[in-house]
Amino acid sequence: MAQYKTILFATDFSEGAEKAVEHARTLAKLTGAKLHLFHVITELSDKRRKRVPADVIDTFIREVTRQAKEDMESFCQLHFSGASAEGIELSHSIEVGTGYTAILDEAKQINADMIVMGTHGRSGIEKVLVGSTAERVVRNALIPVLTVRS
Repeated sequence: MAQYKTILFATDFSEGAEKAVEHARTLAKLTGAKLHLFHVITELSDKRRKRVPADVIDTFIREVTRQAKEDMESFCQLHFSGASAEGIELSHSIEVGTGYTAILDEAKQINADMIVMGTHGRSGIEKVLVGSTAERVVRNALIPVLTVRS
């Protein structure tokens, strides 16, 4: 039988992520696993970064990181305020990086046994143009990934 000690819940604070909250909570509660919430601030591509002065980029990243921390605190308060009373050990972190690679790196770093994440449910040309972080995580993860469609 599979054992889950640490579950990584990747969130972008979207409706899709909100739909995945109960799945992550339930899995953590039933298995006794730690639940680690993780948000990735996607970087500007190197191509675009070269056109913007370094001090502007630094200020932008600082401000976006500050806002992401506020968003994480609000998300935790809204969806996980009673987690400790349910016996769920909760932690969270935020990184600047590329969506799926940052999620996979974080899963490895915290020794996650499973990744839970919401999807946007894109299809057709939108999926081709925008791509899917969840799809890339599923294709490249070495551990189980539970995706919850919005």
